[in-house]
Amino acid sequence: MENHNPQLEQFKKLIGQKLDKTPSRAGNWLGGTLLEINMGWIKVSYTVTYEMCNPARILHGGVASLMMDDVIGMGNFVVGSEFLMTSINLNVDYLSSAQIGEKLEVSAKLVRSGANLNHWESVITKDSGKLVAKASSNMIKTHIKLSELGF
Repeated sequence: MENHNPQLEQFKKLIGQKLDKTPSRAGNWLGGTLLEINMGWIKVSYTVTYEMCNPARILHGGVASLMMDDVIGMGNFVVGSEFLMTSINLNVDYLSSAQIGEKLEVSAKLVRSGANLNHWESVITKDSGKLVAKASSNMIKTHIKLSELGF
């Protein structure tokens, strides 16, 4: 018997839609499209815009980090904790560049779920399959209930 998970059900309704009305204003600015979501797995697509780039007109490292951090956050949200979890670190490796107009996929998977800490890995890939960046992050449980935030 499957457990009822309202967070996962909420996000599954958003598959194929632009993510511009989530609680994450920074994530809304990115304007990604949810491709897949399940317990411990998520994939979002993005198109690199001029505003996402550094002066060399390639994807800014901070924006790449934001993409992975936001996707990890969404994936972690649907795991089902009643408490807000927040990143305590984000370790990023930049492996290649992405140009204005390129389509990217950001995926994240839950590697380990604990009572107070969840460990995630994320990657950004181009349509060609070339790896742009990869990251790992630990999310820690706070004492703030999601219900207190209106989620």
